Amino acid sequence: MEEFHKVRRLPPYVFEQVNRLKASARASGADIIDLGMGNPDLPTPQSIVDKLCDVVRDPRTHRYSSSRGIPGLRRAQANYYARRFGVKLDPERQIVATLGSKEGFANMAQAITAPGDVVLCPNPTYPIHAFGFIMSGGVIRSMQVEPDEGFIPALERAIRHSIPKPLALILNYPSNPTAHVATLDFFKDVVAFARKHELILLSDLAYAEIYFDDNPPPSVLQVPGAMDVTVEFTSMSKTFSMPGWRMGFAVGNERLIAALTRVKSYLDYGAFTPIQVAATAALNSDGAEVEEVRSIYHRRRDVLVDAFARAGWQVPAPAATMFAWAPIPEPFRELGSLEFSKLLVEKADVAVSPGIGFGEHGDDFVRIALVENEHRIRQAARNIKRFLASADAKPDNVVALNARR
Repeated sequence: MEEFHKVRRLPPYVFEQVNRLKASARASGADIIDLGMGNPDLPTPQSIVDKLCDVVRDPRTHRYSSSRGIPGLRRAQANYYARRFGVKLDPERQIVATLGSKEGFANMAQAITAPGDVVLCPNPTYPIHAFGFIMSGGVIRSMQVEPDEGFIPALERAIRHSIPKPLALILNYPSNPTAHVATLDFFKDVVAFARKHELILLSDLAYAEIYFDDNPPPSVLQVPGAMDVTVEFTSMSKTFSMPGWRMGFAVGNERLIAALTRVKSYLDYGAFTPIQVAATAALNSDGAEVEEVRSIYHRRRDVLVDAFARAGWQVPAPAATMFAWAPIPEPFRELGSLEFSKLLVEKADVAVSPGIGFGEHGDDFVRIALVENEHRIRQAARNIKRFLASADAKPDNVVALNARR
């Protein structure tokens, strides 16, 4: 039978090929050090778990919840934005709770996209940024990721050469997968451009609190006038080590938030009420748990950069996120990121994410997640050092793999 229309628009899931190889290796007894999926290994802070347990004992909380998010949760998110960014939000009209930022992004695409609408999207980027709009009938025009002096000229070219005129621009800083961080001055230029050309800005700020070297990332909503054109998405997954809880937010422009809220009202009843109450407590906390999470990722980053360099693989130190965006070592670059990632599983017992899974411009890189402890990261580096030494001695192994592509 012919595949359905929307399914045909989705390419094969690149990461699944590495996942299958990883599962097969583990089934054969290999100890795979998994630095691939961005799935936090740190436990949710006990205070948040305790709050969930307290609330779940009340049977009244077992009923349908609120799709928009319970009022206390939306007020807590507004207070967080006021403390962290100095941004004032109306909990009733400018905030909606989402089932993680991924669901929020996908449903915003459903809410605002007409068939054929052009959306400007960074490449490489987190897949939902592009495929949320593709599944909604939109068309993606790729943009550079680097928030530098070339960004606005690239936007001008995109506006000039896109028919119809682009509907929206996606921002993702700190970036997944590249870990690029934008400045407030950069956001000022982008907001001015968006207001001039009537572009919607959709900002993914999932890694707002995972930053290093005392350099907290800004919110685009700090820019005067940004609220006229912007919705920003945040998540509790990484900040509070709550990935499986599926709790996030969309905040910003009232008209866009209303559109998202209306779509969501047809699709879900919101997160389980005890989860929303526990998330409220987390947002209202003193931030000590967040600081500890940040410190752990900081130490892991430093260990990874140092240990991999000693192994012969120079990995740039990310300024934020829980990822390193690592250029494939030169002898293996012609393989592409998928085959190189497979090779690491087969020969080094280390799993990473192939850059091609984040877009065609990511194929010279792999994404390394800081989701193993420092001991395991050092072990991964030792495995890679042996693999690189062996590959230098036996380059025919690489050629054989490349021939199978």
